[in-house]
Amino acid sequence: MTDKAKFEQACLDYHASPVPGKIALKTTKPCETQKDLSIAYSPGVATPCMAIKENPRDVWKYTAKGNIVAVVSDGTAVLGLGNIGPEAGLPVMEGKCILFKRFADIDAMPICVSDVFQENGKTDAKALIEFTRKLEPTFGGINLEDIAAPACFEVEQELKKIMKIPVFHDDQHGTAIISQAAIINALKMVGKKIEDCTFVISGAGAAGIACCEFYISAGAKRENFIMCDSKGVIYQGRGNLTAEKENFAVQTEKRTLAEAMKKADIFLGFSVAGAVDAEMVKTMASNPIIFAMANPVPEIFPDEALAAGAAVVGTGRTDFPNQVNNVLGFPGIFRGALDVRAKNINEEMKLAAAEALASLVNEPTPSDVLEILTAAYPEDAAAGMFEGGVPVKNTYVIPKPFDPRVVPRVARYVAEAAIKSNVAMIEIADLDAYEREVAERIKAANS
Repeated sequence: MTDKAKFEQACLDYHASPVPGKIALKTTKPCETQKDLSIAYSPGVATPCMAIKENPRDVWKYTAKGNIVAVVSDGTAVLGLGNIGPEAGLPVMEGKCILFKRFADIDAMPICVSDVFQENGKTDAKALIEFTRKLEPTFGGINLEDIAAPACFEVEQELKKIMKIPVFHDDQHGTAIISQAAIINALKMVGKKIEDCTFVISGAGAAGIACCEFYISAGAKRENFIMCDSKGVIYQGRGNLTAEKENFAVQTEKRTLAEAMKKADIFLGFSVAGAVDAEMVKTMASNPIIFAMANPVPEIFPDEALAAGAAVVGTGRTDFPNQVNNVLGFPGIFRGALDVRAKNINEEMKLAAAEALASLVNEPTPSDVLEILTAAYPEDAAAGMFEGGVPVKNTYVIPKPFDPRVVPRVARYVAEAAIKSNVAMIEIADLDAYEREVAERIKAANS
C-alpha cells in the first residue's frame, strides 16, 4: 500500500471508529434520578418555558442558545472539492464543529441543507435564506460554510439584514481577516502604508472579492487593485461580469496576470497551483509581499518567491511559514460575539479581529506559551521563531493556531468592538479580566 493509500485509509478509519462521525451530544446537567428527570423534562421544564414566554430574552439564560452555532452549508463549494452536495460535505462541517469546540469551547452543529438548488444545480439563494432564517430561535450564531459564489454573497447579506444574531460566511471573511493581520505586520517590516500599496489578486471568487473589500475597509484604495480571474484582468468594458467583479473592473491596458504584477506591492492568490513564477515576482515593486493561498499547491512556493526577491511570503499550508489558516479567526470571533450577545458581526468587529492577531507576534512570548508552541512546532521553536521582545519576522507575521493566546485576544478585541459599535446586548466592564477568563475556560474545556 502506498503512503497516499495508507493516509486515505487512516482518514476513513478515523471518521468511522469507534463510532461514525466526529461529534456527539454532551449533557451539561445530571440526569440520574427521578428528581433530575422531573426537572430536566416533564413537569419541571414547563417553568423555564413559561419564563421565556414572559420574557423572550431569557432564552439566553435558560437554554444553550448563547453558546451554540449552526454551521450551515449546501455543499456547493466544499474545500477544494467543489460542488459535491450536502451529504458529502457533512464531514467538513463536522470538522468545523470540532474546531469551534477545541479552540473556543463553542458548541456547534452541522446543518447540511438539501432542496435549495436551481435546476442547473447551483444554489437557490432565496431558498437557502428562507431555511436559515428559521434557525434563529435555536442558535446564537450562524456560520455559513462552503456555499458557492455568487449566491453566497446574497445569502449572507440578506441574512445579516433579517436576523438578530451574528451571521458570518467564513470562506469570505475568515481569509480576509487572517491575511489582513499578516499584511499589517508585513507592511511594517517593509516600511510601506496600505493606502499607498498596489494589489494584484489572482482569483475572483468569494474569498478573493471579500478579501479585497476588507482591505479597502482597512485603508487600501479601490483604484489600487487589479483583479484577475480565469480569463485574465477584470477591466472596464470586458462584459459578462457579476456585480461583485464589476466593482473591481479597472481602466487599464493590462490583460494578463503577468502584466498586472509589474510594479505591484502585494500579490494575493486564491486561484490555481503555479499561476506565478519567479520572473513575475522579479517585476514587482521592491520588497513585495506575496500570499499564495491556493491549496494544496500554492501559486508559487515560498522558497522560489523569496529567491526572486519577495520580502514576506505566506500560503494556506501548515508546512510553510505564515499559514493563513481560518482557525485563527472564527473561533475567537464567535466567542467574543456570543459573550456580548452581538446582534451582528460588523466591519468594526472584523477589523478588530485582524488587529488582535497582528498584535500577538509583536509581544514577548510568555514561558508557558513558549512551552506549548515548542511542543506543537518544534522546528520553528528550534529556529528561534518565537523568541525576542518583538518576535515578528518575515517568517512570523501572524500567530500560530495552537498559540493559546489567539482566541482570548481575538474574543476580547471583537467583544470590545461590538460594544463600541452598539451591536452588543451585554457590556463587559473589565476586558483584561474577560481575556483571562476566556483563556481559563478554553484551558479547562481541553484538560
